[in-house]
Amino acid sequence: MASIQAIFQYPSSSSITTPFTSLSIFSIPTLPSYISVKPTFTCFSSSSSSLSSSSITDRAEIRLGLPSKGRMASETLELLKDCQLSVRQVNPRQYVAEIPQLSNLEVWFQRPKDIVRKLLSGDLDLGIMGLDTLSEFGQGDEDLILVHDALDYGDCHLSIAIPKYGIFENINSLSELAQMPQWTKEKPLRVATSFNYLGPKFMKEKGFEHVTFSTADGALEAAPAMGIADAIVDLVSSGTTLRENNLKEIEGGIILESQAVLVASKKSLIQREGVLDTTHEILERLEAHLRAAGQFTVTANMRGGSAEEVAERILSQPSLSGLQGPTVSPVFCKRDGKVTSEYYAIVICVPKKALYKSVQQLRAIGGSGVLISPLTYIFDEETPRWRDILLTLGL
Repeated sequence: MASIQAIFQYPSSSSITTPFTSLSIFSIPTLPSYISVKPTFTCFSSSSSSLSSSSITDRAEIRLGLPSKGRMASETLELLKDCQLSVRQVNPRQYVAEIPQLSNLEVWFQRPKDIVRKLLSGDLDLGIMGLDTLSEFGQGDEDLILVHDALDYGDCHLSIAIPKYGIFENINSLSELAQMPQWTKEKPLRVATSFNYLGPKFMKEKGFEHVTFSTADGALEAAPAMGIADAIVDLVSSGTTLRENNLKEIEGGIILESQAVLVASKKSLIQREGVLDTTHEILERLEAHLRAAGQFTVTANMRGGSAEEVAERILSQPSLSGLQGPTVSPVFCKRDGKVTSEYYAIVICVPKKALYKSVQQLRAIGGSGVLISPLTYIFDEETPRWRDILLTLGL
């Protein structure tokens, strides 16, 4: 295995040495030009490495990597369950499971950053992780295909934060931070972060001349108070932890907006049998469920002379247009031995936030017997995301 030391030279006269431990030689990321890497390697036999270039075609099963711990892990399982793709894990201590609805698919529970690395190495075909993790460890690699970029959970953003006090008290924007006279070649801005690719890349793009980075995992908010950093680059959800540690975000300091995403290996999609079809099914189930989230079916009866007349009344109300328009159909009944139609059934889809207003508008134009039920799926025509994937693959 490889033991690597990365020396961040930014600018070249100031540097911080940062350890990257236990990375395989095949997992070394492509770093920006202003970072120099000095690797040392321990020899190992080729048979001991799981990162063989032939691993994509050697195995028969399709592999999906899911987060193994934390809130993202539980929310991922919940989303898949809502899509009728429940993960069955015989033993909670095992790192492998299955989804019975998807034949020939194995689920592997991994750390999110390892999911990215194993997608690149060919040991996984699909994976779910945060966009921040994908961007940090994937670094724009063309073999990583973003299948779905908005799974609607795990929301956070990667941001720069500085103290509220001292020399930073009146600093409220990234440009003001960059222009502070305190930062020189001899005394650069010190930034603590676990994002050793995105952090330096962003600061360089924003024109910072004198800045150094130190690696830290966990409790980054304490670094400025301890005097070991002037600023931090970290993930922010609600901002509560920053405020409780007397830190603040600044204008222009957001590096990346992030949420959970579904990613596939381009090589797997092209070379491995079944991966493309499985990816298509997972994408369709996800999109159908996410599109239906917060939508309700509203059904009501309305008296009218014709379907067109009823439809005209419905469409006169702004909240009753539905997805593509109302469905209006006759309600038949038998009177005096004859089948007649005096009422029409109306079916529309409305978002949760407009539900009560829609019911009020329906009753105002003669609707009665209003029934409401939540939607589980909305399957539309072929999704733009799938068309984009096929275009990327040249299919």
